[in-house]
Amino acid sequence: MEYAKLKDQELTALLKKGDAYSYTEIFERYNRLLLRHAFRLLSNDEEAYDVVQDVFLHLWQKRDVIEFNSSLSGYLFTAVKNRIFKLFAHQKVVLRYAESISAFMIEGYNIVEDSLMEKELSALIEKEIQALPAKMREVFLLNKKEELTYKEIAERLNITDQTAKQQVYKAMKILKPKIDGFLTIFPFL
Repeated sequence: MEYAKLKDQELTALLKKGDAYSYTEIFERYNRLLLRHAFRLLSNDEEAYDVVQDVFLHLWQKRDVIEFNSSLSGYLFTAVKNRIFKLFAHQKVVLRYAESISAFMIEGYNIVEDSLMEKELSALIEKEIQALPAKMREVFLLNKKEELTYKEIAERLNITDQTAKQQVYKAMKILKPKIDGFLTIFPFL
């Protein structure tokens, strides 16, 4: 069977049955177009690539339950757009966490020495930062203490910008509940 000659509807029917060759043809047919579309919206090659890869991974993993209410191309372009919106929303959450953790760190390091609870908060923050996995801690401290951008961190550590972002996000996700828990016990700080 020559998959390149099949229409999108035929490819989606085969895909729903688990035909890997139809998936490969869909990927070959739409990958470049979707990458260009994602890059236009994101202006970042790595993020565009990640978004498109996520869409194709989801397509394969959910092939038997996906309903193609419109055309295959319509489905794929909408999926890319939705992933980008989800990425933007995620980045806003990460930014809020970063601001929250930064505020805690600044307050934690510039507090009056004779307040035991304030000292405990500072010690807790430092202890929890030290408890992070080594690479995550390194990326987090470069971002929060040295105020390096994700790009600068990526260049320094030979990792991608996305990896740097994810490491900071994961660190904040670990630290925030512990700091919030402390502040629940001592709400007047």
